[in-house]
Amino acid sequence: MPRPRSDDKRAAIMTAATRIIAAQGLGAATAAIAKEAGVSNGSLFTYFATKADLLNQLYLELKGEMGAAALGGLPAADARAQLLHMWSRWMDWATAHPYKRRALAQLQVSDEITASTHASVGRTMTGIGEILERGRANGPMRDAPATLVFALCNAVAEATIDYILGDPDRADEHKRSGFEALWRMIG
Repeated sequence: MPRPRSDDKRAAIMTAATRIIAAQGLGAATAAIAKEAGVSNGSLFTYFATKADLLNQLYLELKGEMGAAALGGLPAADARAQLLHMWSRWMDWATAHPYKRRALAQLQVSDEITASTHASVGRTMTGIGEILERGRANGPMRDAPATLVFALCNAVAEATIDYILGDPDRADEHKRSGFEALWRMIG
């Protein structure tokens, strides 16, 4: 039987870290992550120098995955249509991966995430920011600080995702209602 490749072990650690953090929080022991990944605790540190390094890499990976999902297949259209597309894809990703969403929510507010990692995520999310900026260019939030607008959009998204998860039979209705609330706020 062939030995698992280094990339496979790293991916297993990232998957395990996502699940353990989602379930136990950021205080979860690296030993629990290693056990879930099927590697020794010491072996985990051959892939990540420290737990903080693991958390930063996981944050980058999850934000990148979420951003790629939101922007995938983006139509050449006006800002509202692009924002709707991005919104729908974001909702689909978040509801399909609730444990990733929970881990990401904890990582976003962690003091372990470095300024450099936040800056890298910001560059990764540029496309999303550009669509939001175009969407609000002539709307009621056009003069508000961009960070406030993005935080409000995120709050509407999180509430919408919670409703979709709580009432999956009406997911499309919740997705549309959440988007219309978002658009009335910024568009």
